[in-house]
Amino acid sequence: MRGRIVLVFVVVFCQLSADILGQDKATPDRLPNIVLVFTDDQGWGDLSCFGSTEIPTPEIDRLAAEGMRFSSFYAAQPVCSASRASLLTGCYANRIGVRGAYGPNAKVGLSARETTIAEMLKPLGYRTAIFGKWHLGHLTPFLPTQHGFDTYFGIPYSNDMWPGHPESPKAWAPLPWYRNNDPVAILKDHDAQEEITERLTVEAVNFIQSCGDSPFFLYVPHSMPHVPLGVSAPFRHRTPYGMYGDVIREIDASVGRLRSALEESGVLDDTIFIFTSDNGPWLSYGDHAGTTGGLREGKGTTFEGGVRVPFVIRDRKRVPAGSVCDEPSMTIDILPTIAEIVGADLPELPIDGKSLLALFEDRPGATSPHDALYFWYHDRHLEAMRSGRWKLHFPHRYRTLPEGAEGNNGIPAKYNYRARIGLSLFDLESDRAESMNVAEDHPEVLERLMKMADEMRAKLGDKLQGIDGSEERPIGTLES
Repeated sequence: MRGRIVLVFVVVFCQLSADILGQDKATPDRLPNIVLVFTDDQGWGDLSCFGSTEIPTPEIDRLAAEGMRFSSFYAAQPVCSASRASLLTGCYANRIGVRGAYGPNAKVGLSARETTIAEMLKPLGYRTAIFGKWHLGHLTPFLPTQHGFDTYFGIPYSNDMWPGHPESPKAWAPLPWYRNNDPVAILKDHDAQEEITERLTVEAVNFIQSCGDSPFFLYVPHSMPHVPLGVSAPFRHRTPYGMYGDVIREIDASVGRLRSALEESGVLDDTIFIFTSDNGPWLSYGDHAGTTGGLREGKGTTFEGGVRVPFVIRDRKRVPAGSVCDEPSMTIDILPTIAEIVGADLPELPIDGKSLLALFEDRPGATSPHDALYFWYHDRHLEAMRSGRWKLHFPHRYRTLPEGAEGNNGIPAKYNYRARIGLSLFDLESDRAESMNVAEDHPEVLERLMKMADEMRAKLGDKLQGIDGSEERPIGTLES
């Protein structure tokens, strides 16, 4: 009898130990899951872990406390489709022919020649899903299921591309929900917009719970906080920042629900969890827009407020908790970083991103893998570049809000589209707001950066100077 008691004690002790270890330590030699949350038009200053005092984001803050926050992370372009193309392919958008933001009448989309993160991971046995805004072509050849995703539920383009848009010069088609390759419902009114974040969260949680032991890539490109804002009833009037803050609060809660689903499935510490945004805030919408945290301008410009975005990563196996990185990096770097971590082959066609693994691991002396990051906008206009502490703007027009102009309650103010900047060099270490042109004080820096820019123009083009790049690839068409 005594022997049986001892045996039972040993079995129970071992089981408890296994349970505890399973909760506290990632499974060795397992391919990591990847969860990538990508918000729309969220400003650099919209998270409490990035300095907001009006919008509490405890769940994203928790990810940052358990991982790393990047303070100089960039979207490749300050506009929807181009930014998403760069994230998923590791390429500057003009390399692969993606420009601007595709509307419901677009006949083009991401080319089948390009390799997405999902397509890169599929040969390794990953299950792949996207729940949210796609915006890389809504016709069948361009949908997510043609680009490596097993499952898709969401909207095909921006949530303002519908008949209710206050500035649309034409009547947009009704805004559809897609399930895989087909529209399955219509978002008819603003009440339907209030359901978007909740529905995407439920789909994402269900996917996590369905994966079992299979590694997975979960991409959640929220349509919010892009206007028109929509927030479900439990999150209304929750922040001092008004409806915009409530929307961010619901997104934050969604992040917490994804984290909880990972934890309940026993795979949290086997998961790389990334949170970032596609560009800066749409400032003309005033109280329905976010904040840049003191950066200059916003969405639709290549100033810091338009392209610098929040970035948080939790990865227990690689990323030290509570760490901060200020090295310049970009969404184009996510694909090659994941490739290095999981041992995947990089795409056959050239890409522009570089692995950030040394930065993720906070290795001594690790620096940005890029000599410079480049910012195109509009139709292949090379407008700016960043190299180390320096940000160089080339002469170009940009949009800005006239003094005192401010949108209210979902109705935007009018931009001045004729503002212009000349050749200007800014020291971001001392002047994050890009307010003092120091080009005359640093001629050697100016000369070096302009030479680098000329080399990049030769590869990827610059319509401002009438240059076609030798490495540009065409966008996908219905015939290609």
